[in-house]
Amino acid sequence: MKFHIKKGDTVKVLSGNAKGKTGAVLEVLPTKYRAFVEGLNMVTKHTKPSADNPEGGIKKMEASIHLSNLMLVDAATGEATRIGRKLDEKGKLQRISKKTGEVINND
Repeated sequence: MKFHIKKGDTVKVLSGNAKGKTGAVLEVLPTKYRAFVEGLNMVTKHTKPSADNPEGGIKKMEASIHLSNLMLVDAATGEATRIGRKLDEKGKLQRISKKTGEVINND
């Protein structure tokens, strides 16, 4: 499946508790159409004692956000933009910014 968001992209949240905030994508879950964004949608999770963590405790971690609530931020302009796909001269699909028309780096 092809998505407008990839791991490592900077995204802006369009709705929910974190509306308007930006962060880097840590992981994309293609089957659930969701993504984890660094520092956003934080939840508390209670962990049981284990060999690694003998005391257990309460841990803060990111929860997933639906991809429809995320918009890619163009690194060149710093603004949120929709994306399109275009073939380059080698025949490879590249993501382009709909606002500027420039190629978005896949790094």
